Amino acid sequence: MAQPPYDPYGYGSQDPYAQPYSQPPAVQHHHYGPPSAPPTNGMATASMVCGLIGIVFCGFTSILAIIFGHVAQSQIRRTREGGAGMATAGLVMGYIVTAIWAVVWVIYIFVIAAAAGASSVSTY
Repeated sequence: MAQPPYDPYGYGSQDPYAQPYSQPPAVQHHHYGPPSAPPTNGMATASMVCGLIGIVFCGFTSILAIIFGHVAQSQIRRTREGGAGMATAGLVMGYIVTAIWAVVWVIYIFVIAAAAGASSVSTY
């Protein structure tokens, strides 16, 4: 009995019991994408938001921005979270707004004191 010629794809098979050609199972390619960034520290976000809002609310929230900014920076150093830039921005805005509002309040108090002193002086 002669051996049939080599047919790698099974097109010319004359064997009635031969299995029909089937596709190999699909290969699943795992595309993971770029590595994800670490989560952003919540205190850093709070620091930046409080620094921005401090302009409107007489600087009270800018003090919170300073506190949150320092806490966020220490947490970021310890846990390697993201948001170091936001914490720094919150600190800078907090210090600037606090300084501006401190100057405004000092001038305001000086003007009130000068007005009160001028009204108590009599001209005889």
